[in-house]
Amino acid sequence: MAAVIAEPVQGAGGVVIPPESYWPEVMRIVKQYGVLLVADEVICGFGRLGQWFGHQHYGFTPDIAPMAKGLSSGYLPISATAISAEIIDVLKTRGSDFVHGYTYSGHPTCAAVALANIDILEREGLVARTRTETGPYLAQALKRLEGHELVGQVRSIGLLGAVEIVSEPGTNRRFCNQEGTAGPIVRDLCIAGGLMVRGIRDTIVMCPPLIISTAQIDRMVEIIRTALDAALPRLRALEAAA
Repeated sequence: MAAVIAEPVQGAGGVVIPPESYWPEVMRIVKQYGVLLVADEVICGFGRLGQWFGHQHYGFTPDIAPMAKGLSSGYLPISATAISAEIIDVLKTRGSDFVHGYTYSGHPTCAAVALANIDILEREGLVARTRTETGPYLAQALKRLEGHELVGQVRSIGLLGAVEIVSEPGTNRRFCNQEGTAGPIVRDLCIAGGLMVRGIRDTIVMCPPLIISTAQIDRMVEIIRTALDAALPRLRALEAAA
């Protein structure tokens, strides 16, 4: 049996947001050929895109959905995998045990923390807040960085955001013609300024907590701009020396 494995939004690849036509076409193909679809919900799950799961945002139903960090908001290690009824039915017909456990599976402390975390998400309406307030606000705030000499593109969905750094706006040219030159410099400047971000090649990505306020989003974007300003002369000097 074959399977397609993909994130609803590719997070670790640099917040690669698919076009609206992407998931409907994937669903058409997997159904046509009887291929299983695995939606990796480790990043997108539990409210990150403004729905409980990323596949709900895009309106498709996977056969298997692994999940992890969002279960406990990262406070304790826990993960889970959701499996469709169709797969369960097949396993039942095999007449043998479904061996899926590990030595440390289902630790009661981790499970209790996950339940408490989900309760907070529900009680404080954080998923809906991401969809209607903080997610749209992040998108607007990141647009303030457009026009900066180092910014080729800003993009976001829910509370996932990215700033792509280029040597020449309007092109995809990288500093020193080497992808990954600028990203670490801007990342380190952001961290020095008090903002923890990730540098994926030449893309600065952020995954702020669902409790973030609009004022904190403003501060986050301000730190990124300051880091970009500080990185500019260093990157131009590197390019001149190359």
